[in-house]
Amino acid sequence: MNANTMKNQLARQIMWNRLIAVVEEGAQVLLKTAFGAITREGGDLSAGVYDPRGRMLEQAVTGTPGHVNTMAVAVTHFLERYPIAAMQSGDVYITNDPWMGTGHLFDFVVVTPAFHRNRLVGFFAATCHVIDIGGRGFTAEARSVYEEGLMVPHLPLFTAGKPNEQLFAIIAANVRDPLQVRGDLLSLCASNEAGVKRLTGMMHEFGIDSIDPLGEYIIETSRQGMIDAIAKLPHGRYTSSMPLDGYDEPVQLELAVTIDASGLTVDYAGSSPTARFGINSPKCYTDAYTVFGVKCAIAPDVPNNAGSLDVVKVMAPEDTIVNPPRPAPVTARHVIGQMLPEAVFGALAQPMQGRVPAEGAGSIWVMPLVSGHETSLMDAKHRASATRFSAMSVAVGGVGGRPGKDGLSSVAFPSGVGSIPVEITEAACPLLFTRRELRANSAGAGEYRGGLAPTVEIINQEPVPFTISAGTFDRRANPARGRNGGAEGALGAARLASGEVFSGKSVYTIPAGERLVLDLPGGAGYGDPLRRDPARVAEEVADGLLSVAKARHDYGVVVDATGQLDPAQTQALRRARAGGAAV
Repeated sequence: MNANTMKNQLARQIMWNRLIAVVEEGAQVLLKTAFGAITREGGDLSAGVYDPRGRMLEQAVTGTPGHVNTMAVAVTHFLERYPIAAMQSGDVYITNDPWMGTGHLFDFVVVTPAFHRNRLVGFFAATCHVIDIGGRGFTAEARSVYEEGLMVPHLPLFTAGKPNEQLFAIIAANVRDPLQVRGDLLSLCASNEAGVKRLTGMMHEFGIDSIDPLGEYIIETSRQGMIDAIAKLPHGRYTSSMPLDGYDEPVQLELAVTIDASGLTVDYAGSSPTARFGINSPKCYTDAYTVFGVKCAIAPDVPNNAGSLDVVKVMAPEDTIVNPPRPAPVTARHVIGQMLPEAVFGALAQPMQGRVPAEGAGSIWVMPLVSGHETSLMDAKHRASATRFSAMSVAVGGVGGRPGKDGLSSVAFPSGVGSIPVEITEAACPLLFTRRELRANSAGAGEYRGGLAPTVEIINQEPVPFTISAGTFDRRANPARGRNGGAEGALGAARLASGEVFSGKSVYTIPAGERLVLDLPGGAGYGDPLRRDPARVAEEVADGLLSVAKARHDYGVVVDATGQLDPAQTQALRRARAGGAAV
């Protein structure tokens, strides 16, 4: 490599790194200015920069795969409707079309063209989850997308810097919290504006009039990196299946990963048909989490952009739960979509033996908490005096055990969404979180155990009922499965403290004075539990994370309630287990 080639490559790499910082600053603006707690506290957002052809060049470090990877193709839908020649500085476009955005109505995609020296040089896009979009609210009970809320087609939100107040008015008239929703939309605009400002500053600093050469370098380098990673895997067809709870009936995910000279394809043929209720995952969302699962397993270090994403092909038969037709209901689409990386791991574990983790909780449990004014349990007297509220929190289960490491406890994989601090929710409504703690015995046993899941307990401080939608609560009938001899994670449960158990994904009413209790599902274990270090088992008993009985039953470890280990009895018990003797 000669000196000029090395110099040019170094310059491109420096600009690439700078572009990452540009996009991340936009994401940070969204985090700092967003009105909704799910965005500013949970990080349920994404931001990205695109070339003039609408190809994603770089994503922010902050953000979820469902948002980032759906947004990777969402910008091209705007370009199909609005010609570049007609765009001008100060224009902003918007949509929340589930099939051309991020999979459900609650996420708005906002796109802003970037101009440098009066020439369009690229686009910035951002998305986040708004607190309300009208309709039935955040529930899986709708039978069509028309019941789920307001759908905004691809429209101008600003034209030459002037807001489309008619559109803002339509949105405000159809949502339950218009101030918060408008605030989030303006935050998305501010995120893109910050990106445009930093990009033009970067171009001025480096003395370039176009990012096209840099974009080609980024895309081709990333594409080749993904191709090289796939080429290291043995060719073949590897299948996997995953049973899920479903809504009114169980769901079956079926997939086949084919690796050959042409690359890697994931095919969902045989999966359950489109559901009657809102748990369907639109193809864009299915693509997003499928490719994310593949990348996590085989190429985690390859940058995520149009180049690397295009290498993996996803096939999903029409009219299935992973490719529903319009106008299927889709509000709780992540209860399916966020399970797809785990299903992909099941197939890739075959050619990648010893390098793929066990299953985890998968889908986060979104907790839409609403005052009970519309329920039959609130009388007229209390209806007039009780606080009206609509709040959203998040509960997160355990991640599966990993080769060489335990699973992470109460961590959202694959979404990466953070739990909203209880103080934030309590400040917005009269609900009180009386308990939020790691749940003993929730981790699947293994040489490397699964991640622990929390128990969450909530009560209304006012003497009135409240409601919660269980639309995203899964793994209450189908636990996370272990790998290489590891045990299943604990099942999840939603119940009243007095004993009643909620079995489905409906909206449930919590009577006045009652406590809602959510036991999140745990991550499964990896490897033979009898190979786990007895001292680590004893530590978890001492910490109250594992019972004495489970330590003996699952790990063959004899320990007392204080965590005092009995090495001799443990050795004898494990020898007997290894020899197949009954103990």
